[in-house]
Amino acid sequence: MSYTLNQLLNRLSFRQLQVFMTVYEVRGYSKAAETLGLTQPAVSSQIRQIEQAFEQPLFEYIGKKLYTTPAGEMLAQCVQQIFAQLSQLQTQLSDMVGSVAGSLDIAAVSTAQYVVPHLLAGFLRLYPRVDVKLKVVNRAQAIRLLDENQNDLVIMGMVPQDRSLSFMPFLDNELIPVVPAGHPLATQSEVSIDAFFSLPMLLREMGSGTRHALEAYCTTQGVTLTQAMELGSNAAVKHAVLAGLGVAVMPRLSVQLELNNGLLHELAMEGFPLRQSWYTVYPRNKHLTPAAEAFMSYIELNMDAIKEHFEHLYQA
Repeated sequence: MSYTLNQLLNRLSFRQLQVFMTVYEVRGYSKAAETLGLTQPAVSSQIRQIEQAFEQPLFEYIGKKLYTTPAGEMLAQCVQQIFAQLSQLQTQLSDMVGSVAGSLDIAAVSTAQYVVPHLLAGFLRLYPRVDVKLKVVNRAQAIRLLDENQNDLVIMGMVPQDRSLSFMPFLDNELIPVVPAGHPLATQSEVSIDAFFSLPMLLREMGSGTRHALEAYCTTQGVTLTQAMELGSNAAVKHAVLAGLGVAVMPRLSVQLELNNGLLHELAMEGFPLRQSWYTVYPRNKHLTPAAEAFMSYIELNMDAIKEHFEHLYQA
C-alpha cells in the first residue's frame, strides 16, 4: 500500500533519517552503530522501518559490500536538503536574536593546522556558542572539498587559479631550511645554496604547497633537489630530520618548538625564508552561514593583532 504524506510523517522520525544518513555516509551498519552509539540490531531495525514506510529497499549487500539502491540515493538527496535547511534555519534564528551560533565546519591543509587553533581561540571567546569542526587534509583533498562544497571554509595556501573561488589572505607562511642539532652546517653563519641542496632532501608529497614553493625557488636558483625521501605530512618530515635522515625546508610554525629547544637549527641562506600566504577560501557563489561570516569578519578586523601574535610566537 502507498501512504499519504501525513501517514508517512507519522511513520518517520528525524532520528530514523539521521540513522539512515549515517549508514549512507559510512557505508556500513556496524560503523554507523559505532558512530551513533547504538547497537547494530538497533540500526538495522531503524532502516527496516524506513524501508517499510517507503515500501522500497534502501540498501543491498553484494558480496560483503553495502550498496545504496536507487531509492536510497533519492532519499539521501532529499534528507541532505532537509538537514541543510534545518541547519540554515538554526543559524538564521540565532542571528536574529543577536547571538551567532550553529556549526562552523573548517578544512585546513596540514601546514595550516598550526595556525587555525590560534585563530579559533580568540574567535570562540567572542562566539562561545559556535560549534567548530576542524578537519586537517592535504592540498589535493582541500581542492576536492572545495569542488564538492563540503565545508564552510577551507584554509590553505596557493589558491587554485582555475576555479571560481572567493579568498582572503591573512597571514604569511614562512618556510625555512632546517637541519638537526649538531649538523656540520649548523655552525656556519651563512650557508651556500649549493651546500644545502647537495644534501639529501626530505620532501612533502607532490602537489603540496610547501613542495611547490620549494620547487619554484629551486627553479629560479638553477639548483636540483636531491630527494632522500618523500613523506606525507609536516610531522613526518620533521621527525625524519630529527632522526638524521636528511634536511628539509619546513613551515616555521611546524618546527618552532624544536627550534626553541635546540633540537633543530635554522640555517641562514639567500632567499629564505620563503613566504607564502594562508587564505580563507570558499566557492564564489556560496552563501556563508552566520558563523562562517562571523569568523571571516573576526579575521579581517583582527588581522594586525593576528600577525603580531604570530610574530611573538616566532620570537619565543
